[in-house]
Amino acid sequence: MIIVTTETVPGKKITELKGFVRGSTVQSKHIGKDILAGLKTIVGGEIKQYSEMMQEARQKAIGRMVEDAQSKGANAIVCVRLETSNIMANASEIIAYGTAVIVE
Repeated sequence: MIIVTTETVPGKKITELKGFVRGSTVQSKHIGKDILAGLKTIVGGEIKQYSEMMQEARQKAIGRMVEDAQSKGANAIVCVRLETSNIMANASEIIAYGTAVIVE
């Protein structure tokens, strides 16, 4: 599966539009990670536990988007975007979306 953020795939021609595809996941914070993150805010720096959690969440969302595209018979996804939002105090949604196409 080719995944790009651009409207086209360099060196390829879009021959068929399959439509909008998306994948999402909701991640909640682990109480242990919250405590460590709180301590880290005192001294500053990267909160690696959250960085790792968000990376895993992005990968899940992208994987689900790819599954959606494959179910429509696509071999590429163009105009891919990632967004995140808080849906409650300790949970965030990550969504990956784009346009499924066939390229040759």
